[in-house]
Amino acid sequence: MLLSGGLDSATALAVARARGDECRTLALDYGQRHRAELLAARRVSAALGAVEHRELKVDIGALGGSALTDARISVPERGGDGIPVTYVPARNTIFLSLALAWAEVLGADTIVIGVNVIDYSGYPDCRPEFIAAFERLARLATKRGVEGRAIAIDAPLVELTKAAIIRRGLELGVDYASTVSCYNADEAGRACGRCDACRLRREGFAAAGAADPTRYQSVS
Repeated sequence: MLLSGGLDSATALAVARARGDECRTLALDYGQRHRAELLAARRVSAALGAVEHRELKVDIGALGGSALTDARISVPERGGDGIPVTYVPARNTIFLSLALAWAEVLGADTIVIGVNVIDYSGYPDCRPEFIAAFERLARLATKRGVEGRAIAIDAPLVELTKAAIIRRGLELGVDYASTVSCYNADEAGRACGRCDACRLRREGFAAAGAADPTRYQSVS
């Protein structure tokens, strides 16, 4: 289970646990500026009953190219047309590759990822086509795959609205106050209230008719 510590991945973990999966969670320290999410991932993993949590460091941020990893690029306060500067080049491809390696070592049958293509920022590696393509790659690129025991890639939230994701998570007891979604969160995990991730999250709670438990630095 790829677990960022954000709203979507926490809900995906809750969905997997609710169907009876034994889950091991993996968080990636990739040089992101919103490092509070790593602490959130630890909290969420423990709260939702994962049997193990690991954190790997893979400094793709050193390559630059994203507002999430390069302090010289400002995190935009409003989404615009096209793929935003918060896109991290090849992030989910790298993350799934690392999860695939661990899954094969563990003998796991499924990798779960909380990507979503409805209420999202337009990242190309959050689409169903990408998930399907990576699953095909996993069949070709692993010992298990060529032996006929392919590892599935499960994206249970991929075509849900943010409101639907939140409703499902609340049904399953997710404590969203423990999650961090903000692209520009401070060290205490408080959200900026202005970035695209904050906007999508806030609008999702409003559309779900649920109180927003997010701790904000300020909201404008």
